[in-house]
Amino acid sequence: MKQIWSRLKPYLRWVILGGALFFLAKALKDRWQEVAAIRIDVAGWISLAIALSLTLIAHIWAGWVWSWILQSFKQPVKRRWAIQVYLKTNLAKYLPGNVWHFSGRIWAVTDAGGSLGAATVSVLLEPLLMAAAALLIALLGAQQQNWGLQVLSLAVILLGVHPRILNLIIQLFSRFKGKATDAAVFQIKHYPLLPLLGELVFLGLRGTGFLFTLLAVTSVSSSQTALVFSAFSFAWLLGLIIPGAPGGIGVFEATAIALLDQHFSGGLLLSAVALFRLVSILAEAVAALLATLSDRLWDESVSS
Repeated sequence: MKQIWSRLKPYLRWVILGGALFFLAKALKDRWQEVAAIRIDVAGWISLAIALSLTLIAHIWAGWVWSWILQSFKQPVKRRWAIQVYLKTNLAKYLPGNVWHFSGRIWAVTDAGGSLGAATVSVLLEPLLMAAAALLIALLGAQQQNWGLQVLSLAVILLGVHPRILNLIIQLFSRFKGKATDAAVFQIKHYPLLPLLGELVFLGLRGTGFLFTLLAVTSVSSSQTALVFSAFSFAWLLGLIIPGAPGGIGVFEATAIALLDQHFSGGLLLSAVALFRLVSILAEAVAALLATLSDRLWDESVSS
């Protein structure tokens, strides 16, 4: 079974990415006239600038949360260094495989004298907490009639990030990868409440950035705000967990359009998700540049 999966996995990635891109291409074909008619005014450019700023802050904040995780594992790294490593490796998620940003962080921590197990667990724990935070926001913002199911889902999420569950997931992941590292024996001892709250802030900042991107091309009523946050969080979650789409490209856009299509013009949605992708990549590039420059300035100040 494992051999069959290993053979199908590369093709599955392309099938998922191809399906998402086909959906977007069809939507663009059907609504290209609406997209071409869109014009961004001064207020729209201000909204995009705010979206870019919030997205940049969100990535810096995510690096800070990762530093919390490393420090809670008693790793010999400083917060400033961890944030710089996080930002400089972030763009690597767009490379085929969607794992090179994780690999870069693991190598950086071990090169700095940290434990391979702690480094591996830190990069596994971070997306798990992000996924939990995204699902929490998606559920809380969703307009659902069955509140019992929603409360049950929230309870499952909170239990899912319990150390016992997380340690089991880490062990299963280590066995699945077939790598004999000390990650298999490294255990999380405390409930990661603070990092989980940190990832909720991260998703809140990213969702607000998406909201301002949407505001750049159309108006959003106060009653639609919760819907936008819920749709964004669920689309972002699928982009995170579905294999085959580096950085969630295609999957996030297709899901966001599908969830919001009945509430906003299709052409406006296409423009908004395209602009948000550009804003996200630009923010990540700026963050990586700032991290590189600050690292060089720090080295120069220390050497002088």
